[in-house]
Amino acid sequence: QVQLVESGGGMVQAGGSLRLSCAASGLPFSRSAMGWFRQAPGKEREFVATIAWAGGTTDYADAVMGRFTISRDNAKNTVYLQMNSLKPEDTAAYYCAARRVVWMARKSTDYNYWGQGTQVTVSS
Repeated sequence: QVQLVESGGGMVQAGGSLRLSCAASGLPFSRSAMGWFRQAPGKEREFVATIAWAGGTTDYADAVMGRFTISRDNAKNTVYLQMNSLKPEDTAAYYCAARRVVWMARKSTDYNYWGQGTQVTVSS
């Protein structure tokens, strides 16, 4: 049984930082591309960042480029999202997702497994 458990969300002031973690189990993590998505109230789920199996290749949404960094530790079966210079428009539930293949993807429909999400709230 695959489980993805996010942690690290919370409330922060604009300009602050948070680091999200996603611990994976039940899947061959080192052969799985991982991604982060977010969903604000009343909006569709949107792509944030993705990382390939070995961690050397990443991709970001334009809205977070230069502020967020995705990384992974295959020894710990964990993927991270470091979020800096946070803005109120970053407020959303953040979801970790995993693919059954090694390469990255931006579409939510390309992901096979999802976590329950962690809330990030950025106040102005």
